[in-house]
Amino acid sequence: MSSNPIDPVKLDKLAQVAIKVGLQLAEGQDLLMTAPMSAAPLVRRITEHAYKAGAGLVTTIYSDEEATLARYKYANDKSFDKGAAWLYAGMAEAFKANTARLAISGDNPMMLAGQDPDKVSRANRANSAAYKPALQLITGFDINWNIVSYPNAAWAKLMFPNDSEEIAVGKLADAIFKASRVDVDDPIAAWKEHNANLKKRWSWLNGKNFASLKYTGPGTDLTIGLADGHRWKGGASEAKNGITCNPNIPTEEVFTTPHRLRVEGTVSSTKPLSHNGTLIEDMQARFEGGRLVELKASKGQDIFNRVLDTDEGARRLGEVALVPHSSPISASGLLFYNTLYDENASSHIAMGQCYADCFVGGKDLTQEQIFAKGGNTSNIHIDWMIGSDKIDIDGVHADGSSEPVMRKGEWA
Repeated sequence: MSSNPIDPVKLDKLAQVAIKVGLQLAEGQDLLMTAPMSAAPLVRRITEHAYKAGAGLVTTIYSDEEATLARYKYANDKSFDKGAAWLYAGMAEAFKANTARLAISGDNPMMLAGQDPDKVSRANRANSAAYKPALQLITGFDINWNIVSYPNAAWAKLMFPNDSEEIAVGKLADAIFKASRVDVDDPIAAWKEHNANLKKRWSWLNGKNFASLKYTGPGTDLTIGLADGHRWKGGASEAKNGITCNPNIPTEEVFTTPHRLRVEGTVSSTKPLSHNGTLIEDMQARFEGGRLVELKASKGQDIFNRVLDTDEGARRLGEVALVPHSSPISASGLLFYNTLYDENASSHIAMGQCYADCFVGGKDLTQEQIFAKGGNTSNIHIDWMIGSDKIDIDGVHADGSSEPVMRKGEWA
């Protein structure tokens, strides 16, 4: 490239926001970071800001697209049933010792599009099983963690196919900076205000203590029962280690735990889901007794059904999230092919593992107690979008009375 299309000042602000808002890294705390090799410029800036904030030790594990593809080209068949359990066991040990977790997303979303779907799904299943000890500490919110993004060239070209690579990267960088609220003079103040607005929303929902949510719209007539003792969250949250962090940058959602046995009806996706190199489009799902019993899609149907067969909990819901249709990411009109962004453009649900922290007193509940209250357990957690400007959502009380929560995709 002839010049750097990524604004270095905004990139530095993103690194600061990752440490000071995303993680609120504590003095002396270690940090474990994962990132694609293309994101090294952001990794270096985050590392710098981490040490300035008093970090103990910063360790980065890089992934490389070409090395990943070499496995699919040359590895023997048995390789695809293996996950790096030793690595994730080490990560789990680090989290138990109060190491913070930061993930930089930015891989080429279509990296595995040309690979054997059977190998991809086996590799994912093996990896999910190996990752579970570390994942449980993240979904259990034992530690402060955060995800931010870096504009990888392949990702940028996927989003802006008609532009040169340089222009596409610049456009994606600008979209990331805007969504992450680092395109303003004082991003930390902007995040403080945004977190306060999200808190107003989830405080109202917690005050109402609805028994279920009722969704109606084109192709959608769905009732999602909420877990017993559920609580709504969003934006900044306190982890079990006492640190308040913003796990997702960007974030526009308030979310809670549905009851895995109390979901009934039909729902249609309102945006494509990009999953491991496959775009899954026009999904229509039917739930009975909490279980997704039938899934159709115009594209990627077999792939997604295969993912849903990962384990018993994969066909049940682990999260329900509300996002206004006017969110900045939705207003951008862009499809990011990246769930971190696309889920923040639209109300969504997630198949699989629930967040233990979305319960009253969740920090002190055992896995068994969470399960008894309706929380789901699985090796997967996959969000897909079901909100639009044509969807109405009502909150239903235990006595059957209801009141509007969203109308035409906006807060009522």
